[in-house]
Amino acid sequence: MKILLASQSPRRKELLSNLGFDFEVVKIDCEEIVPRHIQVGEAAGYLSELKASAFRTLEENEVLLTADTVVAIDNQFLGKPIGEEEARKMLQLLSGKTHQVYTGITIKTINNTITKTDVADVEIDDLTNDEIEYYIQNYKPFDKAGSYGIQEWLGMAKIKKINGSFYTIMGLPTHLVYKILKEI
Repeated sequence: MKILLASQSPRRKELLSNLGFDFEVVKIDCEEIVPRHIQVGEAAGYLSELKASAFRTLEENEVLLTADTVVAIDNQFLGKPIGEEEARKMLQLLSGKTHQVYTGITIKTINNTITKTDVADVEIDDLTNDEIEYYIQNYKPFDKAGSYGIQEWLGMAKIKKINGSFYTIMGLPTHLVYKILKEI
């Protein structure tokens, strides 16, 4: 079985490797737009499946893994920030509140497509303006949904509580991936 990981995320690569799987990284060009009728809790799975459907036809021995992470607060999506000002606004919005992180995965073979979404609640302590500036300047969170990475300074210093999988927040619900790949 040849696993194809359709993600450029260094975190997803590291997590899949640490699960003990050999894989090849592939690229999928796909416009990631969530239609208005899709609910917040369904968006990550929708985007993951959208990516999988945009990939070429699979060979008999190939398994494709796609993933997408969506951060939401009060039913509002927080995507990847475009620049410092947007990152600042997102972090101010998350400060002192609980938000949700949804990560959807799609595992596709020549005969089957399985999509699952996992969710975790994350409570962030109050963030001062200086802490927000420190984080933005030192960690450049522009490639991360919600403007933060839980494995970085903000996660270590300011996450008060997690209800759910740490790895779902990092961008790959490893417990789901492992279970499905082992079954295949």
